Amino acid sequence: MTYARAGVDVSQVRKSHEALARLLESTFKTRKGRVGHPIFPIGHYAGLVDLNDGRVLSLHTDNVGTKVIIAQLMRKYDTIGIDCVAMCANDLICTGAEPISFLDYLAMAKHDRRIVNEIAVGLVEGAKQAGMAIVGGETAIVPDLLSSDPGIDLVGMAAGICRNKDLILGNKIQNGDSLIGVASSGIHSNGLTLARKILLKEYKLQERVPELGRSVGEELLEPTLIYVKPVLEAIANTQIHGLAHITGGSFGKLERILGQAKLGARIDQLPPTPPIFQLIQEKGHVTDLEMRRTFNMGVGFVLVCPDEEVTRVDRLFKRHGHPVFELGRVQKKRGVWIEDAQID
Repeated sequence: MTYARAGVDVSQVRKSHEALARLLESTFKTRKGRVGHPIFPIGHYAGLVDLNDGRVLSLHTDNVGTKVIIAQLMRKYDTIGIDCVAMCANDLICTGAEPISFLDYLAMAKHDRRIVNEIAVGLVEGAKQAGMAIVGGETAIVPDLLSSDPGIDLVGMAAGICRNKDLILGNKIQNGDSLIGVASSGIHSNGLTLARKILLKEYKLQERVPELGRSVGEELLEPTLIYVKPVLEAIANTQIHGLAHITGGSFGKLERILGQAKLGARIDQLPPTPPIFQLIQEKGHVTDLEMRRTFNMGVGFVLVCPDEEVTRVDRLFKRHGHPVFELGRVQKKRGVWIEDAQID
């Protein structure tokens, strides 16, 4: 089984993004010379606009994807709000920005106060972890657009702020820099379409699986970790050359920052594979390459730094309760490589 066969062809999505970005960038000239002028092309982790006072506003929007289907099937909605915040906040910090504000968009086939309240619990918890204020949002009841029982979609939009001179976009990455991976909590919010189609053929959602120590549904609903506080502390106290949130496309996401320096990376060692990914690979007969192109494989975030900073970064994240791993190094050869296979 592959992600494309499951219905998500990442390579085609990437091509669409590239074509769409070129069209959207034609609007940049509307703000030329004014507050809000974009200072970087579309395609990084966040949009960057100049505030004309030495600061930059960083903007990002994202959603929970098909993780909402698991929440629907489990009738449990109090954690997907955390995922929604995480998907936005973790991307914002990849530019060096501090997340400050969040908006949510909740679409429903029919209004259900209990579901709304449960989702809000997660949004509030996520915002507190990220240090953001939720300043508003929109709830849309669209029965003709979404199927019932109950039919929902959850989207977030977040803003961050950073001094222009403190932006971290990857252009300062150097050949030989170390790649430091930070542990994920599991599948996070990407690859759920493939995981669901494989695992739900083998197990009932609420069936306890010995390898997981809990049910498939509970495992898949484990919230995405929010890395804001340790990453901002690392930026303030160590030399960081690049930051990458490992989401859709997995380690191929590193190309977003490595490309700014016209360099590549070689990952020599991944952490021990978490049980959820072992199970997906075994039951779905998924190749190593496809797994590494689709899932985070136990690594939710990557920092790129000089060798002399590795120990300090390691101690800092462990102090925050996040295990870290030395994954590999930046190299002159372009692309992202794991065991001689190109991932991106």
